[in-house]
Amino acid sequence: MVYEAEEGNISIAVAGDAMITRRMRMFREPKFLEMQKLLKDADVSLVNLEMLFHNYEMSWQGKATHSFQVSEPRNLDELKWLGFDVVTTANNHSYDYSEAGFLATLDNVKEHDLLQAGGGLDVDEARAPAYLDTPGGRVAVMAGTSTYSEDSRAGPGRAGFPGKPGVNALGHNTVHYVRRHVFDALREAKRELGYAEKEETSRSFVPIAASPPVDPETEVRLFDQRFRPSDEYAVKTSCRPEDLEDISRWLRGAARSADWRVYGMHCHESGTTGQYHGGSRLAPPDFLEEFARFTIDQGCQVFFAHGSHFLRGIEIYKNRPIFYSLGNFIFQNETVQWLPEPGYSGLKLGADATPGDWGWTRSGGAEYGFAADPVFYRSAIPVCRYENGDLKEIRIYPIDLGFRKPMGQRGRPVLADEPVAQQVLRWLQEVSAPYGTEISIEENVGVIRL
Repeated sequence: MVYEAEEGNISIAVAGDAMITRRMRMFREPKFLEMQKLLKDADVSLVNLEMLFHNYEMSWQGKATHSFQVSEPRNLDELKWLGFDVVTTANNHSYDYSEAGFLATLDNVKEHDLLQAGGGLDVDEARAPAYLDTPGGRVAVMAGTSTYSEDSRAGPGRAGFPGKPGVNALGHNTVHYVRRHVFDALREAKRELGYAEKEETSRSFVPIAASPPVDPETEVRLFDQRFRPSDEYAVKTSCRPEDLEDISRWLRGAARSADWRVYGMHCHESGTTGQYHGGSRLAPPDFLEEFARFTIDQGCQVFFAHGSHFLRGIEIYKNRPIFYSLGNFIFQNETVQWLPEPGYSGLKLGADATPGDWGWTRSGGAEYGFAADPVFYRSAIPVCRYENGDLKEIRIYPIDLGFRKPMGQRGRPVLADEPVAQQVLRWLQEVSAPYGTEISIEENVGVIRL
């Protein structure tokens, strides 16, 4: 044996959304330092940046929202101090400060010596892996988002013209299945309201291939939605084939040039049918399950998702883990330093309001919204251990983000004690059961053994 990497041994730690607005390294609780140690001890530690990192150099350019997630660039060093090697940058906040804010974030991530995946100057850069060399081998990390604005989607270039900066966007198609009498009523409404005629007129101005005809007996397209007749009501989603085809190129290249592959996906969408009581926010959408298994089929050893802000189930697919949501890792979204005017007017705050007022008002002083529900302040860090190239064990460490603590304190993770740790692990047992995943609880740690 020439190289250590030939042994096929590695440990990979994955975490959810890092919405960090404050320093970390001065804290000294034993459970905090123990958490930092497990991240640093892993060969690879990954987290999603659901923040922009810049010094407000650019305009917000009229973004119509009250949510502007920005952090000081120096806080990237805090994530490095915690032990993270690679961050993912594709999510629904990537364009909170337009293209300029996103490009500044990518520059600052590079300047602070962190690797990033999910964003770039064009779609190829956004879909390309970040490569990390470790004693256990070369690791390719890729990332994307299914929750995005169209202006944030990265685009291809042409000969002599650059591409469009942005994120690796995974689009999906949605079909609504309704009972026959409802389908017939929708078809009649479309005809009587004149939308069928308008559709035919608009189709005459685009190539036939771009607007294929629809059999009115099997599908109605109305209000930008697709409806099909069925014996029962359902909403089903699937990945856009064109995105899968292009992403597969980069998965193929990563399989050839790296020993280990990890894919991260930001996803706010929920399942509406399926395993969980007829469908609920706990269920991942169909297209996320499809995409996660697709990446494993293409050679990834780990798939992890985030975006729902709470934990979803764990699936072991072909002896490789899929984490359908890892919830929040750091949740300091109320304590941003500065905000543009729409942040205040979006919450009906006047000209005398300050960022502290904004943070307080978002949750009514923790009486509603995120701050009022413990599910957003309880999460976990899985550490996946491989031996001889095969997954042997996943140890799941529950974390506590300080639910009901004052606004200036909550949102920072520490390893959870009882009873929070037990509640987190029982939650994961329940939401993972539909996938046949068995999680044993050993003291305050969850364990999946293969």
